[in-house]
Amino acid sequence: MTAADATLLLLAVLPICLWVAWSDLAFMLIPNAAVAALVLIYLCLGLVLLPPDVWAWRWINLPVTLLLSLGLYATGQMGAGDAKFLAAAAPFVWWGDWPLVCLLLSGTMLLCWALHRIAGRTPLRRLVPGWRSWSVGNRFPLGVPLALTLALYLLLVAMGD
Repeated sequence: MTAADATLLLLAVLPICLWVAWSDLAFMLIPNAAVAALVLIYLCLGLVLLPPDVWAWRWINLPVTLLLSLGLYATGQMGAGDAKFLAAAAPFVWWGDWPLVCLLLSGTMLLCWALHRIAGRTPLRRLVPGWRSWSVGNRFPLGVPLALTLALYLLLVAMGD
C-alpha cells in the first residue's frame, strides 16, 4: 500500500473511528452500522486503491480475526462490538504489519485505560456526566484503543513512503 493509498483510507475511516470511540465511551456500544461502514470502505475504496490480489488476500484477515476475537468475547475479555470492529478493521492491515499493530494496540490500550481512569476521577468527568463508561465498574470501552490503533496504523503507513 502506498502512502497516498493509506492517506485516502485514513481519511475515509477516521470519521468511523471517531464515531466508534465516542459511542463506546458514551454508551459502551459499537454500532453495527459503524462496523458495516468500515467493511464497505475496504470493499469499495480498497478495491480501487490496492492491487486486486492484495485486496482479495486481505479479506482472509476478517474471518480469522473474527474467530479469534469471538474467543475473547466468549471468555468475557471483550464485547461483541469490539470483536466485530476488530474483524472489520483487519483487512486494512498487511499481514507483515501485525506485530506493529499488536504493539500499537497494547500501547493505546494502556494509554486509553489510564486516561479514562484518571479523567473519571477528576472534574473532567463533569464535562460528559452521562457517559455510560464512567459507571460500568471494571469494564473498559475497548472501542477507543481499537479505533485509535487503526487510525495510527494507517497514519504510520501514510508517513512511511
